[in-house]
Amino acid sequence: MIRLIVIFIYLILYLILSLPVLLAEWIIGKFNPQLKDKSSKALVSWGFRCIQHLAGVKLIVLGCENIPTDTAVLYVGNHRSFFDIVLTLSCFPKITGYVAKKEMNKVPILRLWMRNIHCLFLDRENIKEGLKTILKGVEEVKNGYSLCIFPEGTRNKVNDTFLPFHEGSFKIAEKGGVPVVPMTIVNSAAVFEDHFPKVKKATVVIDFGTPVFPEKLDKDTRKGIGLYVSDIIKERYFELKETYFQSPASPE
Repeated sequence: MIRLIVIFIYLILYLILSLPVLLAEWIIGKFNPQLKDKSSKALVSWGFRCIQHLAGVKLIVLGCENIPTDTAVLYVGNHRSFFDIVLTLSCFPKITGYVAKKEMNKVPILRLWMRNIHCLFLDRENIKEGLKTILKGVEEVKNGYSLCIFPEGTRNKVNDTFLPFHEGSFKIAEKGGVPVVPMTIVNSAAVFEDHFPKVKKATVVIDFGTPVFPEKLDKDTRKGIGLYVSDIIKERYFELKETYFQSPASPE
């Protein structure tokens, strides 16, 4: 419980003490939006790395060479833990927002930082509003901002299983003309969810796979691109689990 309390206190202090910084970021954005984007990402990434350190997470990041550098991308990953966002943001080389659930837009101060890094808030229960968010996502990637989405729609609560990937999540890549980067996350629930409410030290693996270009897929595969990408992530997930978490020499 001590780690959880320390992280909670740190997060509250970070948000409160960042209020003057948010004002400075707002002023910078009026004159130099690109500088604001870069500084906001750097500040949020730093804050998340501090949380990672406080939680005692050892992070192994693989496949960074697979991330295209000449275009925005749609990162698509499996979702098992609250820590998935904390651990992935600093891995992205460019400005990257998340497609988050609408409830996150109600959290004071945090929502301002999320907007600063181009996060979008999705109402999955309202089809019309959800479509507006997807169209906004298309606009964002066309403008050069990458996005990350967890197309299972919610945190999966069972280890080593996967919820169906919602096909609508991939419209951002298809209509925006950007590649999908499969992102496999292994063992993130070992930090918190597997022993709630305690936060424990754990090794987490994040792997970026070969980009998938929707326009290059055949018609049938493109129609079921959610299943196609899900299968890629599933296969890689169990490969990584066997490599890092089941051999005698691997970390517990």
